[in-house]
Amino acid sequence: MLQGPTPARLCALPGGAERPLTVREVAERLAICTATVYRLCERGELAHVRVSNAIRVRPADVDAFIARGQG
Repeated sequence: MLQGPTPARLCALPGGAERPLTVREVAERLAICTATVYRLCERGELAHVRVSNAIRVRPADVDAFIARGQG
């Protein structure tokens, strides 16, 4: 049997009924390519979270990005 630290338990974050969007979905909403979405995330211009090796963006964060006049 493997021994090591006890794995953390996952839990849902409050306030989010909408599922996070993939990079491809964000690109479609903003009418840009996926590479541009990755750059926006890298520069901190688009709020996002990493789930393992994947980037996810809340729909509200895409809306906020557009409202700032950046989309």
